[in-house]
Amino acid sequence: MNTADQALVKKMNKALILDQIIENAPISRAKLSEITGLNKATVSSQVSSLLQKDIIYETGPGESSGGRRPVMLKFNRKAGYAVGIDIGTNYLIVVLTDLEGHLIEQFERTLDEEDIQATEEALIELTGLAVDKIPPSPYGLTGIGVCVPGLVDNERQVVFTPNKPIHLIPLKEKLEERFGVPILIENEANAGAVGEKKYGEAGQLEHAVFVSINTGIGLGILMNGKLFRGVQGFSGEAGHMSIHFDGPLCRCGNRGCWELYASEKAVFSHYGANSEAPLYETVKELADRSDPGMMKTFERFGFHIGIGLLNILKTLNPDTIILRNTIVESYPIIVDAIKKTIASRSAAEALSNYHLKISSLGRTASSLGMSSLVIGHFLERFMNERF
Repeated sequence: MNTADQALVKKMNKALILDQIIENAPISRAKLSEITGLNKATVSSQVSSLLQKDIIYETGPGESSGGRRPVMLKFNRKAGYAVGIDIGTNYLIVVLTDLEGHLIEQFERTLDEEDIQATEEALIELTGLAVDKIPPSPYGLTGIGVCVPGLVDNERQVVFTPNKPIHLIPLKEKLEERFGVPILIENEANAGAVGEKKYGEAGQLEHAVFVSINTGIGLGILMNGKLFRGVQGFSGEAGHMSIHFDGPLCRCGNRGCWELYASEKAVFSHYGANSEAPLYETVKELADRSDPGMMKTFERFGFHIGIGLLNILKTLNPDTIILRNTIVESYPIIVDAIKKTIASRSAAEALSNYHLKISSLGRTASSLGMSSLVIGHFLERFMNERF
């Protein structure tokens, strides 16, 4: 075996061992040898290397199966930190996590839908606040992940954001210049699907669709347990499928788009037109006193969501649909209306096995998903010895 082959095998063995420590910690060297099939000398050598690089550490002795109690190993989740950012049309969420995705800090700000300069300034400010909270660690800030509501291609370039021109902000360049770490870019709904897969209730799901409903509507599609992005990376733009072929013109250039009828903006924006309170607070105040108009609005919201979801169910046949919207999460009447709409428009036999769930991560689904992608990128670079 030549030197290059030997180096590759060592990298593969190290990656295998670290994966098993992350997945099965606390774990002994002997158990690692058993699980991986690697001999004890190889395991001992690679574990020593990982210990020297502070990516794992030894804990107290474990249970003995006869003989001396083994020293247990754990992944050092505090070896570095990741920042995940969700830039919405009217909000910004920035999270700081450790290398296992545990939330350390969270910062949020309401944004003006038209003010791009203020959005850019808030992005740098809140990211800086998160970075300033990073505790001392061997690797510090390992990267920053940013998701946006729009088209992100396979080169991770923001192509177009129809409801707000976020694509005019040079996100990667601005953040790299300011913070000097790798910057990852992704679509907001894709990031939400990753977040639910990694940290939410979609961990065991092979075929699922994450539906993000905000100013617009986007899908994150999991096929065979992996994110499906399409040929150019533009999959999941279901908010721009027509549900009324001669409906009003959308900013995307199409007519009668689903999000013109079922997005939060389309359904609730008029409630906040003459109110200084945030939209959700206005909706909550009316809903809490069972305002008849708001109850009808909830029913209409659920109906139009259900129309689009039925198309998705019939097209993709997922096991589970995961909904992410603060208002939907708060009012079961909307979920009931969604289910009623789907059931009334399809034969029971055709949709008997699907599940409709509310996002377990809520508002942080997409930002945590970006943090997860940053962590994965860091570990890949670590295994390729780029540190």
